[in-house]
Amino acid sequence: MLEAVSKTDIIYPSSDGEPAAETYIHLYAILTTLEVLKQYLSGQQATVLANQFVYYSQGLPRMRVAPDVMVIFNVKPGGRDNYKIWEEKEVPQVIFEMTSPGTKSQDQEFKKTLYEQLGVQEYWLFDPKGEWINEKLIGYRLRNNVYEIIEDNRSKPLQLQLKVEGQLIGFYREDTGKKLLIPEELAAALKEKEAELEEEKRKVSEMESMLEKYRQQFGDLSE
Repeated sequence: MLEAVSKTDIIYPSSDGEPAAETYIHLYAILTTLEVLKQYLSGQQATVLANQFVYYSQGLPRMRVAPDVMVIFNVKPGGRDNYKIWEEKEVPQVIFEMTSPGTKSQDQEFKKTLYEQLGVQEYWLFDPKGEWINEKLIGYRLRNNVYEIIEDNRSKPLQLQLKVEGQLIGFYREDTGKKLLIPEELAAALKEKEAELEEEKRKVSEMESMLEKYRQQFGDLSE
């Protein structure tokens, strides 16, 4: 007699051995989006994951999808080996796919329909090479359980304005209008700040040297 397989015995793989992205350009867009959004949501009850399996049907490990980047709110921050919706109790609110002609059909048909059915609030397609999306970026927002095109490139769940910047997505805060810096820009800003601090130290040192000369010539200025 065959024994029934317990749901706890079912294995949910964390990888299928496939490459994370079609090209370096797509990979760079994925990793940059991941890091920018992770920094932005730091300290919140949210997580940002990239190229990790989402399992959406308990007991059926073949029922899975691997979004390029996904944002989930109201969950414990940090990484996961994979994401099981029935355990986390939350569906991803925002998903990004870095698309290409090779993934166009899957991104526009299978994934779009699946994300719609799962209740993903926003679905963004970014074509970093501009190979099939002329404007490179298209967003969809769920309304009455059906996706509608986002006309203003605004992400409501993230409260960010999205802009195409070369082969990357630029993210801008709605409350301040400031751009969320990518890692390279953060490093450059830090270097600039350090240079400014060094310049301030130099000026202070020059002023102290000048004051010391005045003291030697005219005595203590406080007297």
